[in-house]
Order: sequence, then structure tokens, then C-alpha cells
Amino acid sequence: MAEVLTIESRGPVDWITLNRPDRLNALDDQLTTELREYFERQYRNSDCRVIVLRGEGRGFCAGLDLDSEQCRSFAEDGIPAALDVQRNIRDIMIAMRRCPQPIVAMMHGASVGGGFVLALASDIRIAAIGTRMNAAFIKIGLGGCDVGASYLLPRLIGASAAAEILFTGLDLPADRAFALGLISRLVPPEQLEESAQELVEAMLATAPMGLRLTKQCFNANLDAPSLEAAVALEDRNQVLLGQTRDFREGVAAFKERRASSFVGR
Repeated sequence: MAEVLTIESRGPVDWITLNRPDRLNALDDQLTTELREYFERQYRNSDCRVIVLRGEGRGFCAGLDLDSEQCRSFAEDGIPAALDVQRNIRDIMIAMRRCPQPIVAMMHGASVGGGFVLALASDIRIAAIGTRMNAAFIKIGLGGCDVGASYLLPRLIGASAAAEILFTGLDLPADRAFALGLISRLVPPEQLEESAQELVEAMLATAPMGLRLTKQCFNANLDAPSLEAAVALEDRNQVLLGQTRDFREGVAAFKERRASSFVGR
């Protein structure tokens, strides 16, 4: 079978590439399964510290492959089969949010439908100028709320702007996405990897456990019922991290005006 998901480990960083360029990296059965299994494997992987997600060829991801077997099964094999297909795709997004490594999405070209939600489920989104985004589900007879979009998008850009995108399926230009705060960097296409690498290096300069617990706390506190609940989790994290060797190293390095040498303990 073709290698539809390539994984390049550069030390503690996994650069994973959607590799169906002839289909704009649309999600077929194999790519869907490999993405889900990859992110689920990261739950207890302490060797990988950061993940970069990107697409080969002219686009990031064109969403569900409408010619795939899973699309045919969704439409023709009844409700139980359709639910299996739906869950197999949405479980990618759940696994991405659960995995402890920060995920940087490098968006370019078409980043639409399910590909748009892959970016939403990432922690940091950077995009090349000219990237095209939308939640196209509603344009093919489905609802605009799919595989986590209705949860993730309003939390990133607010309810009104999210409703416009989900209710209409209209394209979201990259410059407007940047203005809304959906993407943190908008760069020329030739600078996309350089920009991602800059973020990766900054995260690798932090203490491994501190970075993981920061992602956990950040995601949990998006749903915190109160300020008190949010700071209780922050308190727990800081007290735990304050007992580590890395905290003592970080304090010493600050006082000695040198770079920290963290070891993950």
C-alpha cells in the first residue's frame, strides 16, 4: 500500500506529512486510520516532544475523500456503518487534543472540511499566504458542525464569526483568519517551514514536563467552570513542577545568565 502518512523524526520532533498529493491529501480509509493510530500512540511517548503536521504538494488537506470507501459506506451502508465512519474520523481530533505533545499545523493551499478541523485540533496554526479554509460540510447536504468544529472553532474566534463559517461554508481567507486570531503566523509559502522550526526550537528550550503539563492545563482550562477551578489546576501543576530537577536547573541558569540544560526530571 502507498505510504499515505510519512513520519520524519528529527530528534525529539516528529514532522508528519499527509502524503496523498494527487488527492490534495484528502482523507481516505488508510490515511484516516493511520492518523488516528499515530496520535493515539503518542499518549505515553516521552521521546517525542513536539509534532509538526503538514501536507505534501499543493495543499494541506482537502477533507474527506468523497471517492473513498469510507465515504461510500457512510452514505450507503446504513446508520451503524455511518456512525463507525464518523467516529473513526472524529477520533483523530480527540487523539490530537489528548496527546501531550504540542502540535503545530503548517497550513497551505486547501485546508478545508476535515482538513480545516485537523488544523483546529492542533495547538498552534501557522499558514502560508493564500491558504484557503472552510467548513464545507454544509455545502454537501450535511451539517456545518462536524468532527469537533462546533466545539473548537468558537473557542478560537468567538461565537459570531464561528457561526458565519459553519452556517455558510464560505471560504475564510488567510488574512481574515489571521485577524481573527485563528492562525498565529501568516507567512510567504517559502517561509512556512522556517517559521514552524522557530516555534519548535522555542518549545524545545523549555522543560519537557513543563511543556506537557502546559498543554494539558491549557486545554482543560478552556472548559474551566470558574477562575477558581482554573487556578486550582495551575496550582497543582506549578507545585508538581517545582519539585523537579528541571526547576532547580532553570532557577540556577537564570541566576547564572546561561541557557538551561533540562533533562525531563
